[in-house]
Amino acid sequence: MFTRRLFLKAGGVALFTLGAGPQFLTRAALAAQPPGRRKVLVTIFQRGAMDGLMAVTPLSGDLRALRPRLVMGAKELLDLGAEFGLHPAFGPLLPLWKEKRLGIVHAVGSPDSTRSHFDAQDYMETGTPGRKGTPSGWLNRAVGLLGHEGTPFQAVSMTAALPRSLYGDEPALAVTDLADFKAPAAGQSFEALYKQTSQKVLHDTADDTFQAMQMLTPEKVARYRPANGAEYPATPLGQALRQIALLVKSDVGLEVAFAESGGWDTHVQQGTVNGSFARQARDLAGSIHAFWTDLGTGYQDDVLLTTMTEFGRTVRENGSGGTDHGHGSCLFVLGNQVEGGRVHGDFPGLASGMLYEGRDLPVTTDFRAVFCELAGKHLGIKDDGRLFPGWAGKRLPLLRA
Repeated sequence: MFTRRLFLKAGGVALFTLGAGPQFLTRAALAAQPPGRRKVLVTIFQRGAMDGLMAVTPLSGDLRALRPRLVMGAKELLDLGAEFGLHPAFGPLLPLWKEKRLGIVHAVGSPDSTRSHFDAQDYMETGTPGRKGTPSGWLNRAVGLLGHEGTPFQAVSMTAALPRSLYGDEPALAVTDLADFKAPAAGQSFEALYKQTSQKVLHDTADDTFQAMQMLTPEKVARYRPANGAEYPATPLGQALRQIALLVKSDVGLEVAFAESGGWDTHVQQGTVNGSFARQARDLAGSIHAFWTDLGTGYQDDVLLTTMTEFGRTVRENGSGGTDHGHGSCLFVLGNQVEGGRVHGDFPGLASGMLYEGRDLPVTTDFRAVFCELAGKHLGIKDDGRLFPGWAGKRLPLLRA
């Protein structure tokens, strides 16, 4: 349970911790290391439960009998060359797949059977399926296991409120617009707020951090232009990834970044080539492609991106031209060290005897097996048991050593 949460908010900016305010600020100032190039893990939560079978469709099996209005044929799908077809709205990701930078994990998700969005998201973000009341999120624990102190920009969520993934003892920022990055007290800057805490500490230990923060003045944020011709969608996700790219390239010590994409709860008129699913897929793919293009070869080696969603959708379509809450789904992993161009995991097929509770794609890969692999090899976190308490499974090999 929270003992106290420090909440500093001005213009869509929040700084969160479990400790008392002044003590936390002193600790954060003492902890601040000179910023610089770091390995960065970017996570995108697709809220609402993405239909993994529509995103990455198996080309074998009688899906047409189960989804007569929703299934697409091989001519409409993008060929992944792996017995699967990619929804055409994810087209911007296909070059990354062909370059073997993008991998897919199918039939992945939580072992917990809940069909509640709230509970499933909570379990995935805390990393403790079926266990309520876990006080910390898995990304916050990851920050604590990095083995070194960080800057105030070590963990950043481009959201109005801090996601459950970043709750915990480690400081984290929730920011909607970097141009508004300032503390609220009487118009003071974030630097001034720290100086109130301990003039001597800040003078001796945090000058480099504040110099980095000065790189993110509203004027500099406004002047930022994506590189390499990258064009971000004018959507919340597109702008979130645009700002994460700015943080990466500003060398302010970013190591964990979070963004989210809503609208994946496709109960009604899900559509095929067009429709609600395609709109969300087009935004996700366009945003990720722009982000990767913007980073360019100078920063791509430092960044690993993964998607996550709370569960999948039913194998059969419903009477409203959509799909209902299911179980297994799929996720994307992007990075230069990814074993890309492959669909990872154990896809069991869609025969009736293989379906979970007779209606859903089963979960054959626990999401923790994926996230331990990513945090372990990319961020150097070795203690999987502390990252995901109570879990003793094996990592899913996804990254080259």
